[in-house]
This record gives sequence, structure tokens and C-alpha cells, in this order.
Amino acid sequence: METNRQEAPKGAGQGRASALLEVLKVSTRLGFTSFGGPIAHLGYFHHEYIRRRKWMDERSYADLVALCQFLPGPASSQVGIGIGVVRAGLLGGLVAWLGFTLPSVIALVAFAFLLQGYDIAGAGWIHGLKIVAVAIVAQAILGMGQKLTPDRGRVTIAAAAAAVALSWHTAYSQVLIIAAAGTAGLWLYRKNAAPGGADLQIGISRTVAVCCLALFSFLLVALPLLRTPGRMDWLAMFDSFYRSGSLVFGGGHVVLPLLEREVVPAGWVSPEDFLAGYGAAQAVPGPLFTFAAYLGAMAGGITGAAVATLGIFLPAFLLIIGALPFWNGIRKSPNIQGALTGINAAVVGILLAALYDPLWTTAILEPMDFALAVILFIMLVFWRLPPWTVVLTGAAGGLLLGLM
Repeated sequence: METNRQEAPKGAGQGRASALLEVLKVSTRLGFTSFGGPIAHLGYFHHEYIRRRKWMDERSYADLVALCQFLPGPASSQVGIGIGVVRAGLLGGLVAWLGFTLPSVIALVAFAFLLQGYDIAGAGWIHGLKIVAVAIVAQAILGMGQKLTPDRGRVTIAAAAAAVALSWHTAYSQVLIIAAAGTAGLWLYRKNAAPGGADLQIGISRTVAVCCLALFSFLLVALPLLRTPGRMDWLAMFDSFYRSGSLVFGGGHVVLPLLEREVVPAGWVSPEDFLAGYGAAQAVPGPLFTFAAYLGAMAGGITGAAVATLGIFLPAFLLIIGALPFWNGIRKSPNIQGALTGINAAVVGILLAALYDPLWTTAILEPMDFALAVILFIMLVFWRLPPWTVVLTGAAGGLLLGLM
């Protein structure tokens, strides 16, 4: 059995329990303070885990970030899981995820109960949160587009992906768009692939990795077959969120169209409540995927929140554990790098489609809505204000628009 090995982390003599408590303490503090989205999260991780505590060297951290950008799912959460594994084994990965995720889960579940308890879904400030979502996603498209679509070929892939996503609404459209973009990237960009960097060293056996990948694949295929069509139960909810977490490339914002097509047409969450929750998710720290906890709470209370959260994050855990021992060989393949180039371009197009539908069509209803969206966008992109201040401004602006 082949195993990739890593030297024992600094301070491992304290014992596994002490290492787990240390991981929990640091990750929980990050969970309460990590505002700003995935890129900002990676900066916080680098400061706390790499510079201050030396749990991983710079090269290994860069390789881990590259792996998590390659995999579907929430990249920042997967990086945190990987660092937890390096520090305290597989259980350390779980503890690192819990600490980073639970603060925003609790905040969004509380927001869901506030909406349900006071029936304020039609309030002006809720409309303001929808406009905040427009500005946030527009900012994400701008940043991702500059990085992932810098040439004519990738812009074309992005535009085609947006057109197909807007005109073809099925459960599998995004999967097929990503597959087609990967094929196009393989054809266009494999000769331009850069050589891989240094090997990432981590102590996970390939047997464990294969078991995780097999479980990931089994659940992805079996859950849609086991659920009862047209019925809302816990298995159906788990399947919907598990598939959404399994098929998202490009970070948290791209999960928006997948989740919207799962929960809104089925009647689990109204379009208004969906977008209000998405706007509120920008105001809390931690991963944007915790938006699933809000949706689960709206559909099924505390149990629904737990099922949705587990469903959307389980693929991330299985994939990062399953991919780590094989990453050294995979990332050096020109074919893989070329396909990933095309997939990343398609992600920009999918997000562009989501900016129009459902965000723009449900939030920008009057000229003053557009004016508020522009102001919020300027605050984010040019003034570089923290997202929570933009959220509060949007809510206040929506309240004022409602009084006009």
C-alpha cells in the first residue's frame, strides 16, 4: 500500500487531543472573523496557520490551495480541512471544518427563524438584501473574469456557457456545460499548460483516499435513484444539497443557480426568501456554502438546516481526502490543466447567467433599484469596504426605497 508521508507537525508531542483542541480553537476564531469571501479566507488561513503557527510550509500551502481550486466545492473550506488533516489527522480535518463553519451556520439559521417568525419577507430591507446580492455577484464576475477569461478563446467559452445556462434549465445542464467546457479547454489549452510545482507531502493512504472517492461517487449516483420524485423528505433534501455541493466549480457564488433550481421550483423556499437569505449570507463570516443552512432551516427547521449543511459540505470533505494522495501526479498533466482552463472559463459564464436570472430579474425592478445596485457595487469594488458594511447599506437603502 502506497502512502504519502509528512513529517510530524510541530508540537505533535502534545498528543492528539491537544492538537485537536488547538485546531478547534484557531479555526473557530477564524469562523467568527473571516469576512470577505474565499480569497480573503485564504489570506486569513495563511496568516494564522502558516505564518504564525508554521503548521505547513509555504510551498505545501500553495500546492494545497491549487488542489482545492481544481476540485469542485468550497475551496476555502477544503483548504481548512486539508490543514486540519496535516495538523491532527482526519479528525483534525473535521474539527477544522466545524470551527470555521458553525458560526455562520448559527447566524443564518437564526436569520431564517426571524423571517419565519415575523413574516417580514416583503419588507423593504429584504428587497435591499436582494440588491446587495446583485452587487456581490457582479463583483465576483468582474474579479473572476479578469483572472479566468483573459483571452478571446476563454471569453468565448464563458459567453457560450452563459447562453446555454440561460436558455436550457434542467437539473443536468450545468454538468453538461462544464463537461463541454472541459473538452474545449483540453483541445485549446493543453499545449499551454504550465509545469507542476513541488510535490505536496501529506500522510493519507491511497486506500483511504479510494474509499472516500468511491463513497462520493456512490452517493452522487445512488441518492437521485433512492429519493421519491415530487416528495419533500430528508432524503430528497440531502440529495439536492449533496449534488449542488458536488458539481460547483469556482467557489460559493456559483452554487447560487444550482441551489435556486433545487429549492425554488420544488416550493421548499420562495424566490423572495431565497434571495433575501443570499443577501444576508454576505454579512456573516465563514464560507458562503453555509447559505445551505438558511435554506434548510426555511424548508425544515433545525433538522432541515442540519441535513442541508451536511449534504452540501460532505462532497468537499470526501473529495479533498480522496484527492490529496493523487494530486502530485494529476496536477502535472497538461491534459488536466487544459481541461481545467476551459472549466474555469465556463464558471464565469454560469455566474454571469445567474446574475441575470434569478438575481437581476427579481431585484432590479425600478430605476432606483439599479441606482442602489451601482452604489453598492462601487462600495465593494472601488471603495473596497467590508461586505458587512455593504449589506447594512443595502438593507437601509431598500428600506428607504420602500418608503418613497
